[in-house]
Amino acid sequence: MDTPHDGDRTPDWLAAELEETLDETFEMEFSEPMLSQEVRRIYREQHPDSLDRRTYFTNLLRLQAELIKVQDWVQHTGAKVCILFEGRDSAGKGGVIKRITQRLNPRIARVVALPAPNRREQSQWYFQRYVQHLPAGGEIVLFDRSWYNRAGVERVMGFATEDQVEMFFRDVPEFERMLVRNGIILLKYWFSITDQEQQLRFLVRIHDPMRQWKLSPMDLESRIRWEQYTKAKEDMFERTNIPEAPWYIVEGNDKKRERLNCIEHILTKIPYEPVPQEKVELPERVFDPNYERKTLPDELYVPKIY
Repeated sequence: MDTPHDGDRTPDWLAAELEETLDETFEMEFSEPMLSQEVRRIYREQHPDSLDRRTYFTNLLRLQAELIKVQDWVQHTGAKVCILFEGRDSAGKGGVIKRITQRLNPRIARVVALPAPNRREQSQWYFQRYVQHLPAGGEIVLFDRSWYNRAGVERVMGFATEDQVEMFFRDVPEFERMLVRNGIILLKYWFSITDQEQQLRFLVRIHDPMRQWKLSPMDLESRIRWEQYTKAKEDMFERTNIPEAPWYIVEGNDKKRERLNCIEHILTKIPYEPVPQEKVELPERVFDPNYERKTLPDELYVPKIY
């Protein structure tokens, strides 16, 4: 993977793409005025060294260009990539996943975010509902929370018995070794934020109408049980950090650095190489001199409000 140095000249395509990202920047700004001045002041005081936007977008676009190369390699070779994203509520998992998939083909890279299991799924082998979503050849699957729900939220909230949790810990190392033996590139990421950072992000969600939907009753309960989640996380690392599928911890107090660091690391863990590309040529349009375009009724058109 090519890594530009500070003195490198920004390629023309990248400069043009940076201009396009201004639209996204403006969209990000739209929700900010919804926040009270006090919450905005507190948030900025807590993040004085946040990465500047130009540095962030320049590197994000460079990394997304590499992710497209990964996608081409996966499709060309039939590789199978499975990436798990775990962490506390508001730790930034969704933001990282969004930046990874933003420019990829959804037929190749897909996100799996399963709801709570229904009664039938509760009666199945625990891993059964996850197995059907694992990647086939030529696919990248990103799990926004995974089978590790049992080691975290299910354990802490009492949705699983101690016997079920113990069985999970005995089974999951061999389950993951089996995936790796069958050719799946398995990566496991834990997104880590501090107690203070989670509290601040929850406050932002409470005061921002654009983000209130992200705050569920379960999220609020997780604040009360912070220490229980910490103990569960430590136990999970101790019992499931195996050589075939180790855990990688991403520090997430700075969202921009979190996204860039995670994507950089993913690129180092997938042995992708450039693949041959067919030259694309635009064919000549065929014109029929006898064809007359029909006039469609006005009511079929969306009103031009803007």
